[in-house]
Amino acid sequence: MDIRKRSRVKRFTLTNFFIALLLVCCCSLLVRSVPPSQLEQVLASGELRVISRSDPTTFYEGANGLTGFEYTLLQDFAKSLGVKLVIQDDDKATKTYFKINNDVFDLVSASIIAKLNASQHLRFTSPYMEVTQQVIYNTTQTAPTELNDLLGKNIVVLAKSTQLEQLRTLQQTLPELRWKEMDGVEIIDLLDMVEQGQADYAVIDSAIYTLYRYSYPHTEFALNLNTPQPVTWAFTQSRDNSLYDAAQKYLANIHQNGSLAQITARFFEQLETITSSDAMMFSYRLEKRLPQWEDGIKTAANEYGLDWKLLAAIGYQESQWNPQAESVTGVRGFMMLTFDTAKELGVSDREDPNQSINGGAKYIKSLQERLPENIQGEDRLCMTLAAYNLGLGHLEDARVLTEKMGGNPNHWEDVSQRFPLLAKYQYYNTAKHGYARGWEPVAYVQNVLNYQKILVWHEQHELFRLATSNTNSDDATNSLQTEPTAIEKLSRNNLDNSLSLSIL
Repeated sequence: MDIRKRSRVKRFTLTNFFIALLLVCCCSLLVRSVPPSQLEQVLASGELRVISRSDPTTFYEGANGLTGFEYTLLQDFAKSLGVKLVIQDDDKATKTYFKINNDVFDLVSASIIAKLNASQHLRFTSPYMEVTQQVIYNTTQTAPTELNDLLGKNIVVLAKSTQLEQLRTLQQTLPELRWKEMDGVEIIDLLDMVEQGQADYAVIDSAIYTLYRYSYPHTEFALNLNTPQPVTWAFTQSRDNSLYDAAQKYLANIHQNGSLAQITARFFEQLETITSSDAMMFSYRLEKRLPQWEDGIKTAANEYGLDWKLLAAIGYQESQWNPQAESVTGVRGFMMLTFDTAKELGVSDREDPNQSINGGAKYIKSLQERLPENIQGEDRLCMTLAAYNLGLGHLEDARVLTEKMGGNPNHWEDVSQRFPLLAKYQYYNTAKHGYARGWEPVAYVQNVLNYQKILVWHEQHELFRLATSNTNSDDATNSLQTEPTAIEKLSRNNLDNSLSLSIL
């Protein structure tokens, strides 16, 4: 090959090399110029940042940390992404970050959406709940059946609320409609007014009424003032749909697999005292389920100085003696321990019944020992149970409130009367641990004690049966045959669904 040919080949090769190098550099610059998507940013940070507001339907402090209906949904969504949930709980945040800024948070919760200006161009997910504005009345009065029935009535509504806006809208077609705007109170205070006959009607959010309806036996839903409105999450309007699409996929999944229904039931169906049908089921499971766990319960109770029947009663209240039980909030096992509590107790497998029973017994003993020494006897037992259900923090808040109101903070009877008040803003606003579903520990304590009474009676019956099994005495046999079973005792006393089992 001559020199000219070799020179052309060399120039051609060098030219191709520089062109290829230039293309690689350009591609690199193009790749670097594309910012990561919102979903990629969340995954990279390891956090899902949400702006919300603490209230009974969103989130609050529970026995084992934060809990609540919307909190559970958000936490579950964050878990599905493999990241940690971080909540900005601050009404002021709405003002501070009035212009939605993805550098501050990723998602806006339902509790904040209504406070934001519509011009902020939010994008809303599919709804996970629907609410209406409802008229609530006292059942001792005639129920309103149409809007005209509201005229001339004493109607109460929260000032600066969605319910107030709905009444103002109705007033355009019903000019004679009047109401009283209540400032500095909560919806639960409006229910109090209707329950006590201080107001004819209250206009409240259907979700709140569902939450509190069992606490007000003389109040009832009358009619809706609007069509059902969706409750959703919100994102900023953007060409980047990655995080929004992930939320939509999550919500579609929990609708389809039933998780949403379970979570809704967990927070909006209240814990009530046991009924006669509950007791019959308990008696059935006492015969069918308890025997396989009885030895383990007795061993754990003996180790920690507890009454085995009390431990068994707690286990039934928690899981119905089902070692594989699991709640939507993540507690699981025979004694329904949280992951963190189980870890502290040395329980490595919460679904191992023996580990769970032993861990539960250890936890009960720990709570019992951490109570003030001046709480004694039955009061100490009841408060230990209340702490197992809702935590020592909320129990202490209830005791402090009891003392402030002139009651004895060391007597469960006094504390149980004030515990439900921690669901009212005027009381939980100054409580150290905030809002609490205070009616739940009251019902929980009563249920456990009732189950324990059935177990005591059952044990006595079995001892009597064993004592007479080897005798031919007609009197003993007749006595055994005429001794009523737990179910028979219930039937003879004609218990209805509103009564607890205090007779046992």
